[in-house]
Amino acid sequence: MEWTQIRVTCSIEELDTVSAVMSMVDNSLMVEDYSDIEENLMTVYGELIDESILNSDKTIAKASIFIPEEKSLSDAVAFLRERFLNLGLDVKLELVGLDEEDWANEWKKFYHPIHIGKNIVVTPPWEKYEAKEGETVVLMDPGMAFGTGTHETTRLCLTMLEKYLQKGDKILDVGTGSGILSIAASLLGSGDIYAYDIDPVAVRVARENVRDNGCTNITCGESDLLAGVETDGFDLVLANIVADIILRMVGDLHKYIKPGALVVTSGIIIQKSDEVKDAFLANGYELADMLPENDWVSFVFRKL
Repeated sequence: MEWTQIRVTCSIEELDTVSAVMSMVDNSLMVEDYSDIEENLMTVYGELIDESILNSDKTIAKASIFIPEEKSLSDAVAFLRERFLNLGLDVKLELVGLDEEDWANEWKKFYHPIHIGKNIVVTPPWEKYEAKEGETVVLMDPGMAFGTGTHETTRLCLTMLEKYLQKGDKILDVGTGSGILSIAASLLGSGDIYAYDIDPVAVRVARENVRDNGCTNITCGESDLLAGVETDGFDLVLANIVADIILRMVGDLHKYIKPGALVVTSGIIIQKSDEVKDAFLANGYELADMLPENDWVSFVFRKL
């Protein structure tokens, strides 16, 4: 089996946060942290420490995960980039043993039509797919943005969206990534959709995917969470972002939604699920539904 190493270089102070984000993709981390090397020089093992380590920069660290060939490398990289950006982390992400140009095309051979929920099919534009009666087909070229349908968080959010969307719903998509959730909502019969992302690359990719799917009711723009949202009265909110970022916006979300509106959340690792649930309950919401998959959970909350 072939593996690709994703290596992230960061400051020592950011290492715990970087490791936590990377563990969302894979729990087997390799960490290079030499900040305490001076202490080890005083032990019996001091003389065994390699000189290159002694001369290394002690203020930075590196964390790596290894992605097997059958998993989506594109989704893993885009997921990490989006999370680091949302958390304001200035890190360096590298693919060891694979240059950017090769990777940009190599991952495509592992991306095929994916069936999600009852009748949603996500397919890349380079694959031919004959839709069956009743199916909603989303054409998705993720480029450098997160969201192809292969990651659990996206599948969970799409499943909840299909279950709870009402025809004509006005929708807010926070952290839209590739635009996959907004596009699915449009094709399922929603009203106007406002899709935002803090990453200008994601916004560009989302706009291209919106155009390719012929969705004229979607407006894409840049925004740090709710900061750039200029309208309100939403019936449904989609938030497939990391738990810590969801927690940042819970207190302000009520300004933008109708009473009885639904908030579909995903990107929440199981260990953070109680914290997210408690935050919504404390801010005037009730839990309408939840759906777990592997280490992830999606919640649907209703504004009281």
